[in-house]
Amino acid sequence: MKFTTLFVALVAVPSSSAFAFTNVGPRTKSSSAMRMAAEENTSTKEIKVGVIGCGRIGLVHLGAINKAPNVKPVIVSNPTVSKAEKAAADFNVARFSADAMDVITDPEVDAVWICSPSQYHAEQIKACAANNKHVFCEKPIATDLPETVEAINACNEAGVKLMIGLQRRFDDNFRRVREAVEAKEVGENIMIKLCSRDPSPPPFEYVKGGGGIFADMAVHDLDMSRFLAGEDPIEILATGACHIDKSIEVLEGSEKFDTASCMVRYPNGVTAMVDVCRQSSYGYDQRAEVLGTKGMIQTDNVYPNTARIYKNDFTGNADMPYDFFLSRYNEAYVTETIAFCESLVNDTPVPCTGQDGLVALVMAIAADKSAEENRWVKFSEVVGSIYCASPTACEVIPESVFPEGFLPVDDPSQLLLPDVDQQKSDEEPVNKLKKAWMSLMN
Repeated sequence: MKFTTLFVALVAVPSSSAFAFTNVGPRTKSSSAMRMAAEENTSTKEIKVGVIGCGRIGLVHLGAINKAPNVKPVIVSNPTVSKAEKAAADFNVARFSADAMDVITDPEVDAVWICSPSQYHAEQIKACAANNKHVFCEKPIATDLPETVEAINACNEAGVKLMIGLQRRFDDNFRRVREAVEAKEVGENIMIKLCSRDPSPPPFEYVKGGGGIFADMAVHDLDMSRFLAGEDPIEILATGACHIDKSIEVLEGSEKFDTASCMVRYPNGVTAMVDVCRQSSYGYDQRAEVLGTKGMIQTDNVYPNTARIYKNDFTGNADMPYDFFLSRYNEAYVTETIAFCESLVNDTPVPCTGQDGLVALVMAIAADKSAEENRWVKFSEVVGSIYCASPTACEVIPESVFPEGFLPVDDPSQLLLPDVDQQKSDEEPVNKLKKAWMSLMN
């Protein structure tokens, strides 16, 4: 039997849309509420974790891990070992190393936070799965689709949890919009708008080889459009231009864009519009809006304070919005980290899955293709180009050279083995039947 055909039988997920949408679940508890719950249940297992990467993001996650109940960091690593040593001292971690494999193979470690550069993510995820470690990984899972599928399936095959860091899903402003959508506070969705504009453009060296503006920047907004729509997307139309940093015009593909716009079609005629730009003269601009049949809900930017100035020539906020993603989303990073800790401690499903990370990358790749070919691109076109000889051996192949008997799929879930939480969910009815049968026999 062909591997892809077997996938369809194993993991077919009923859905009216192109993909199978992952529900975000209930709002994450506050750290204080979690501590109270932990105190009430003193028998809860302590989860011991390691962190790979002691740069800015790694330090944010280390700080959040220390706030989570029943979770203890025991080892950190960084290629520049002095950074690992300092992080260990600052966050009271017993051991440090220059080698990520020391974290992954540590017998005391239950779960690993991967906060290393993107090009190492897939390899480190696979190594964690091989060593039976649960994984939290900053986006992206990998820089291409085959490696993304392979890394997710490595975890699913090993039966370990995999959570992807898409931190905007845990921001209170965006989550409030999502809650309004779920509760139909503004009626049925009509239109979604998102903008993401950075205070200043990154250096040329960062942009070159970064995957382009859709995969590097707009991927967060594309994922947020799916998060707010509560549905899976159908197709996308994207365009890009260079207005700010003319030096990047020599780069290939969407790396030469510093400004881009996307329209995403969802079921029932809902449209999402996304615009991104690498420079905003007035600060870090991150806003969302959902128009419904009964009203509209939108977010504003986040400011360091609520002070306002009133003068004869100016009325408005005394200070600019936060000018850096770490300050703007600091609490969101903490919340997502605590959410994964809670999932580990209580053995509950992770709120942002490997499949969520896969779909976000599919959306970004489709946007790139749309901008290059100047046409609407169905997301199923991107998914259908993946051929897997086994769960962890995948490749992108042109339609003209598909292997004989290969049946392309149009749903990313059909490329994936069931994850550990789905496996447990599938086992529950079987276990209930077994118990019922045993009771009858006795």
